[in-house]
Parts: sequence; structure tokens; C-alpha cells
Amino acid sequence: MTDALLLDSPSPLLDRLQTLADCPRAEGYACITARREHGASSVTIEGPTLAIVLSGQKWLRGAGIDLTIDPGQLFLVTRSCRIDVMNRPDAHNGLYLTLTIPLCAEVIDAARLLWAVPVVQGGDSIVAMPAARLEADLMAWSGALQAARYGEARLALAAMLVRLCGWGHTAMLVPPPPSLAAQVQALVAAQPERDWRSVDFEAALGMSGATLRRRLAAEHTSLSDAITEARLAHAMTLLYTTRWPVKTVAGRVGYRSSASFVRRFVARYGLQPGDIGNAEG
Repeated sequence: MTDALLLDSPSPLLDRLQTLADCPRAEGYACITARREHGASSVTIEGPTLAIVLSGQKWLRGAGIDLTIDPGQLFLVTRSCRIDVMNRPDAHNGLYLTLTIPLCAEVIDAARLLWAVPVVQGGDSIVAMPAARLEADLMAWSGALQAARYGEARLALAAMLVRLCGWGHTAMLVPPPPSLAAQVQALVAAQPERDWRSVDFEAALGMSGATLRRRLAAEHTSLSDAITEARLAHAMTLLYTTRWPVKTVAGRVGYRSSASFVRRFVARYGLQPGDIGNAEG
């Protein structure tokens, strides 16, 4: 992703964040790229997430919000939601680039302990602000990542969350309701290429097949749907973060037929996988 380093950025903070696109020692984030303008429908964001647009423009609609995010702006997802998105590459360099930071359970737990005040549910599911408001914390986080000091990086993230809570965004600290579908999807996401069967989940989750099906039905889903959702979500991540062709992505998420993968992807997101435009060649 070396072309990310050629972007013109207006601040030291964005300069620093752009270097993470090629940092070999960094972890805990993803650089989402696209080379064609495209939209996707009903994209699931699984939990609290920070993201900073570095190049191009992002449009978000759904879950009670309608936002346009420009370079240098940060948006915070406070809880799981489904939204429609539009990503538009920069007119000059032809690249859309957003740095996303999923907030892991350990960081949220640490922020909850540091906040030490009852959290308030509700509020906007997504809020936007200039990334410069969190410049000190983002610089500390990115510097720790580049030095492979991951404990310090998590500490900087926890401090960032406490600061956001001080601005009223405490909903991200509310523990999510337990969901069997989410547990199934987490197992699939760890090995999306695996030929998953009901007995695999029964063994991993310690329940009978009948109980598994009954509890998923109570959540208005099925085992097949939960597996498909996890595979397609992982495929979306690969399409944004690699330059693999669609056939390779399909294989990496458990599809032997590229045509079958494309049909399911289009049905789920209303978007052709190739329209993201990252595949080399």
C-alpha cells in the first residue's frame, strides 16, 4: 500500500497516521482503501470503532444518522449498527483511505474502569468530529504502535475513550447484550475458509444442535445465515485491505465458486466485489 504514502496531508497528525499504512510492526487497526467510487447497503459494524478518513470522502446513512466525513475528520461508532456507506476516492490521487481502529474488549474494559462513573445508554450510534481534537492521544497511540510497544498503544486508546466519555459519548462502554449469533460469527471469522458444520459449533459452544437452532431462531436468524454473514463481512475487509483478485478473496472466505460468492455478496451489500477497485491488474 505504498501509494498511501504519496498523499498530501495538511497536518503532522495525518502525516503520522498515513505512515501506518505500511508499518510492519503495527497491529490492532486496518487501512481501508478503495480506488473506485462505490456504495454498499446495510453494512454491519460489529461494535465500538474509531475511524479517521485520510483521503477521499465517506458518506454514512442509517441508524439515525446522515453524515459526510472529509479527510482529517474522525467518526466514532458507539455500538453495533447497520448503515449504508458511500466511499469516494480523492479526485487528485485516486485513492480512498480510512484508518479504522476496532476497540477491543480489553481496551473498553480498561476505559470502563478508568471512567468509574455509571454509563448512559442511548445517544447517537455514530458521531463525527475533527481528528485534531484527539491529536495528543492519536499521536501517542500511533507512536507506540510504530515502536511495537503494544501495551502503551492500548493505554493510549483507553485514555482516548475516557476523553470521549468526558464529551458525553459513554454508550460505547455499555456491555453489549449476549448474542449467540455473534458467538457463531466470531468463530467463523477466525477461520472463514473452514467447512463449518453444526457439530463444530455444538462442540465449541457446549450445546446440542436443537438448542443451537432454537436460540438462533429466537434471534431471528439461522446457523446458515450467521455463517454467511461472517464470511461476507470478512470478505469485505479483505477487499478493502488487500489487492487480491475476487477469486482469491472468495477462496479465503470459504467459497469454492467465485460466481456463488459474487451472487451472495451482491445480494448482501448491493455492491459488486470488483467495484471497490483494489485488485491488482
